[in-house]
Amino acid sequence: MTQYDRPYSIGIPIYEGVDLMDVAAPFEIFNWMGHYWSLDPVAPRHVKVQLVAASMATLKTRDGLILTPDATYNAFGGSKHLDLLWVPGGEPKDLSRMMKDSAYLGFLQEQSPAAEWVTSVCEGALLLASAGLLDGYRATTHWAFIACLKSYPEITVADGFPRFVVDGNRVTGGGISSGLDEAFELAARISSYAIARRVQEVTQYFPKPPFRGDIPQPGKCPLDL
Repeated sequence: MTQYDRPYSIGIPIYEGVDLMDVAAPFEIFNWMGHYWSLDPVAPRHVKVQLVAASMATLKTRDGLILTPDATYNAFGGSKHLDLLWVPGGEPKDLSRMMKDSAYLGFLQEQSPAAEWVTSVCEGALLLASAGLLDGYRATTHWAFIACLKSYPEITVADGFPRFVVDGNRVTGGGISSGLDEAFELAARISSYAIARRVQEVTQYFPKPPFRGDIPQPGKCPLDL
């Protein structure tokens, strides 16, 4: 069996209080990637994007939207592993809880060795950091949580406020909307730039904000680490 005989497996481990766009943006971009990749005349491949959680119980995002998991942690292991692990951020109190959740962190640790890509967006980097999966890597996170990420001495925090940072097979994104740029970069690297451009066209992702803002100067870490 070759790699193309099975779907490219992408898992987004969700939890109560997760940021909606941290989940929805990659979910849509990666599914569009899968649509066009499956039509590739030379090397077609299917993509399976799943929301993963500790149980199949529904969860509410930070803003109250209900999400239904597709699978539990126990569905993965051995030869059935994720090719891409995407870790989303969330509401601070829920994020703090998940940073100490042994089942969630254990799932990240179990899946990362076989994954082609280990990624996060926004405060999801703090979950990867808590699992020890960013040690020795350069990374970023939401501007308000830069000080939190700097509390992990084995992680090199990128200067400034990059939309995303790629270091080896670790990809970390900045604030919530950064997940779109990050997902497009991953789509290009996973499938092809041609497929990523088709996804850009179909989603009409040609951003031109109606105004220009400035990122505030980060303060101290808002979490009790």
